[in-house]
Amino acid sequence: MDAAAPNGALLAASSTLSFHSNSDHSEFQSAKRLCCSNSFQGDFPLSLNPSIVLHVLGGCNLAPEDLARLEATCSFFRSPANFPPDTNISLAELAALDMCQTRTIFKVMSGEEKKILKQRCGGSWKLVLKYLKAGEVSFRREKCQAIAGPGHSVVVTKSGSVFTFGSNSMGQLGHGSQEEEWRPRLLKSLQGIRVIQATAGVGRTMLVTELGQVYAFGKDTYSELEPGSPAAKAISTPRLVESLQGIFVVQTAIGNYFTAVLSREGRVYTISWGSDAKLGHGTDHQDQKPHQLKGPLEHVPVVQIAAGYCYLLALAYQPSGMAVYSVGCGLGGKLGHGTRMDERYPRMIDHLHQLNFKPIAVAAGAWHAAVVGQDGRVCTWGWGRYGCLGHGNEECEDLPKVVAALGGVKAVHVATGDYTTFVVADSGDVYSFGCGEASLGHGKARHHENLLSPELVLPLKQRQEKVVQISLTNTETCNAHTLALTQSGRLYAFGAGDKGQLGMELLNDENERGMPELVDINLG
Repeated sequence: MDAAAPNGALLAASSTLSFHSNSDHSEFQSAKRLCCSNSFQGDFPLSLNPSIVLHVLGGCNLAPEDLARLEATCSFFRSPANFPPDTNISLAELAALDMCQTRTIFKVMSGEEKKILKQRCGGSWKLVLKYLKAGEVSFRREKCQAIAGPGHSVVVTKSGSVFTFGSNSMGQLGHGSQEEEWRPRLLKSLQGIRVIQATAGVGRTMLVTELGQVYAFGKDTYSELEPGSPAAKAISTPRLVESLQGIFVVQTAIGNYFTAVLSREGRVYTISWGSDAKLGHGTDHQDQKPHQLKGPLEHVPVVQIAAGYCYLLALAYQPSGMAVYSVGCGLGGKLGHGTRMDERYPRMIDHLHQLNFKPIAVAAGAWHAAVVGQDGRVCTWGWGRYGCLGHGNEECEDLPKVVAALGGVKAVHVATGDYTTFVVADSGDVYSFGCGEASLGHGKARHHENLLSPELVLPLKQRQEKVVQISLTNTETCNAHTLALTQSGRLYAFGAGDKGQLGMELLNDENERGMPELVDINLG
């Protein structure tokens, strides 16, 4: 606690404080509440969370022993907080630390690891809390997830169980065989292990557990095979990735020719595709070991990564605000720097700051990228083929450009694929644009019609469900399909279904579904 604060300070619960002191504290009743107004996602909203409220006591000077007693008996500690009396930490810092302790990835950290994270985030527990919450927002960490991979699908339930279905030519479903699955099937070999994040690539699946371990199955390489590479072997059951055991991983991303992982401290590591100093390190493309991404992000914590065709996006946390960095192949302008040059080291996309754009989540399509802002705006850039940028044309954009057609929409989530983009609004409405396939979700009436500007996906709205996440195939090597997850825990699928990736049986003459269909799966 901060005993030196002017007039003293008190953390109070929304209910009446209970503490033991003979002093007259009638002046508490007239204390003026101080709160953080106009807070935003990832901020430390004292006024919005009723568990704690900060008061300033006019004219009240408490002795250090009274403050220590108050800390120990304050009614907001509904269970033992296990914090020893500390007169060197402010009330707001103490509250932020308490809220950090509720996060799974934080609770298991050692004292030294917590200190390192605090330093990386700017030296404050409030900043650590903002960093942790930003990661939760950006890629649904520790929540239900639906992943539409190339030809197969992966679903993570609220309890951390995993279902897979679809193509299984390399064992990417993890069931011990290479047979296709046309219905969601529980991954029994990992029962008892809570999974918090999944990603899917061509013939490959990776799962992250709550303890930071990574399991992989399917193709035994971390990248798509380059010319002259030996054939990949199939691994049909989940296998712990031993090379990552020294890293507490919270997210993985599979791109073409490489895989990236994000540690809980916000460090980014890449595997493969390091030849010619690609991705900031010079290794052979068959290298199976993780290498930390060098350059500006070495000392800046990252909250989310997104991988596309030979490039990587990183949403970095800074006390002054979020920033997006890009590295890799610049073909089509997909790095967002105003050129089409490759970048060997991560480079901040400065143009977002010129747009007064505060990013909260990024998405990397095969050839284009998108980002959602705190104010609900959406920016896209890169190769605009088929209208996937949503600007009413098929032109490339070398710099991020606000999607003007979404001016009346407050976006909270964006997903990108191979020349296709989806945007989810705070209302739960879904908009799509780009390549005219069944995966856009507009039904037979708009089948194979390219959409140059965002259009409301009416078949999803007619379901009267609030959509919270969209995932779609992000490669040109397989026919695309889309998964839509709702707030109520229902899963809808549409697009290509020739391998069972929609989680439902199709009729003999069908190989896709243009309308969103409910998948029979329990996400509890």
